[in-house]
Amino acid sequence: MANDQTELVESVRRLVDEYRARCLWFLDSDYYPESAEEIRRTLGLLERYGDRRAFQEAARMRKWLSQSSSEPSAA
Repeated sequence: MANDQTELVESVRRLVDEYRARCLWFLDSDYYPESAEEIRRTLGLLERYGDRRAFQEAARMRKWLSQSSSEPSAA
């Protein structure tokens, strides 16, 4: 699970880098989402302001995020 979460965070960071100049220009140049809520918000921005590919990638990552967050906890 932790490995999946790390992979998701890295994938989101790469997507933010790819689309920062085109549709996320209003974010700080060093901004990267870290919490699940920040990731959801950033994916929403990509879906809203990005091109078709950004929308599709963000939707895929949102699904991945919701699957990992709905798994039962170890506690």
